[in-house]
Amino acid sequence: MKDVLGIVEKVKIIGQHREVEALALMDTGAKLSSVDINLAAEAGIGPVKRTTKIKSASKDSGTRRPVLEATVEVGGRRFRTEVNITDRSNMAFPILIGRNIMQGHFLIDSEKNSEMFRHVVTKKKMQSEYD
Repeated sequence: MKDVLGIVEKVKIIGQHREVEALALMDTGAKLSSVDINLAAEAGIGPVKRTTKIKSASKDSGTRRPVLEATVEVGGRRFRTEVNITDRSNMAFPILIGRNIMQGHFLIDSEKNSEMFRHVVTKKKMQSEYD
């Protein structure tokens, strides 16, 4: 049986240094999960296993990102999986959970936690206007 997650969930990145909890966006369009580079360093995940090319809807050509192995806790379940790392400081969510974690384990209800999603996105927009 698959658990139901909202569009936004609290997740943990478990590394060699510590566990770091943050809000994550559930992105069914993303093949691989993504973690902010500073959060990855704080948790102590790594080392880099390989690089991968990431396609972006906003860019014509993809960019290469480092891929690390990490333990990610989502919905009370722990997954040892690959994540790519990038600077997500200008994005509303420091973690993006992709299909590599969701597929076969979770269903996404876009209405669940949608108010939290709107709050975080609005707050980030307001912050960027003053930066």
